[in-house]
Amino acid sequence: MSMFTNNPQNPVGLVVSATETIRSFLLAASKDQNLSKELQEIASNLSSKPNVPYKMVREIWVRSHSSNRPELICLFRGIDFSFTSSKPREKSEELKVRLRNLTEIAERNDYEELVKDIAPRKGTSEPFSSYKDQLGFGLHVIVTMFSGYLVGYAAFRALFNHNPILNAAGGILGLVCTMLVETLLFIIRTSSQDLRSSSNNTLKKNQ
Repeated sequence: MSMFTNNPQNPVGLVVSATETIRSFLLAASKDQNLSKELQEIASNLSSKPNVPYKMVREIWVRSHSSNRPELICLFRGIDFSFTSSKPREKSEELKVRLRNLTEIAERNDYEELVKDIAPRKGTSEPFSSYKDQLGFGLHVIVTMFSGYLVGYAAFRALFNHNPILNAAGGILGLVCTMLVETLLFIIRTSSQDLRSSSNNTLKKNQ
């Protein structure tokens, strides 16, 4: 009986105007003992409506005895058709919250996409922002300074004929020179990154 699950008060689907022929048929069907009690009640209820669901009227007509019903073409002669849609389901509070969160995320992503050419990229302002970068740079400086010490020590040893004091002084001098070179390279590298970032931002703004 799934055909009758629709509420006759709020029909869904194809709806037809209730002509005199349809009303007479429904009144007769409401008293037809060959029909089930449910169909009789539906027919009685629909007989007073200005518009009736096509599927229900046709189902009542199919279940009625042939001697108690008019021809189908005569039954629906002169009717007007209209379509109705079901009432949209209301969203649950949980779904509303999820939709609101998704909307906020989408708006945030759109904003970031809009200002990405203006705002500096994350992670590019600090040359050694991570622990891994700091550790790698520190090891690099230590190895370089130790190499400078060895180079200075070996150079002074060759020049001053194995004088321990001068050899140590040469090693310290090589260490200091290496440290100064590393400092200078660090300043140049940092300045070039800042200059490149600034020029890119200016170029994007002009575009």
